[in-house]
Amino acid sequence: MSGAQKEKHEAILDSAFEIFGKKGFYDTKISDITEHAGIAKGTMYLYFKSKEELFSAVTKRDWEKFLRDLNFQLKSADGLMDKLQRVAVHHLEYYYERKAHTKLFFHAPNNDPELMRLMHGFLTRYMALVKEALEDAGMPDPDFYAKAYIGMLDRLKMDILFEGEFTREDLEKRVLQTVRLFLQGSEKELH
Repeated sequence: MSGAQKEKHEAILDSAFEIFGKKGFYDTKISDITEHAGIAKGTMYLYFKSKEELFSAVTKRDWEKFLRDLNFQLKSADGLMDKLQRVAVHHLEYYYERKAHTKLFFHAPNNDPELMRLMHGFLTRYMALVKEALEDAGMPDPDFYAKAYIGMLDRLKMDILFEGEFTREDLEKRVLQTVRLFLQGSEKELH
């Protein structure tokens, strides 16, 4: 792909991210995206064969960046607590930064096999990063605890996406509470 083609490809993905995020998959028209990107409708089809393919490409690009950035964060972390804090910050900030784009997560194409394959691959790779951090610290049954930790964070993302008053201060507080709860249990908080 030439420089100009790559630039146009990225412009389409950027526009699709914005429009899908605000309208959802089903309420978005290809013309909404091409108009936002400032290109002809036919040009979009030179890059993507369908709206489903475009949605998958937007999702893949976003998830690849999430994993790349998290991997970088974990490589520079020191110890389990630091790694867990970085995972929590990364996870929660990801959704905090996308509060205005909630329809990317809840208005996606139903049963699209490519999107399901991408999601499975993303979750597997994400789980592996967290599991590795737990294994490195000698935690028993790291697979279970990686799932539990990500599950805790996923529940908190709902507060971020649906509570209009959720602030960055709330995010920071939840990160600390989640790491503490995960590592020490609730007993410390009761005494």
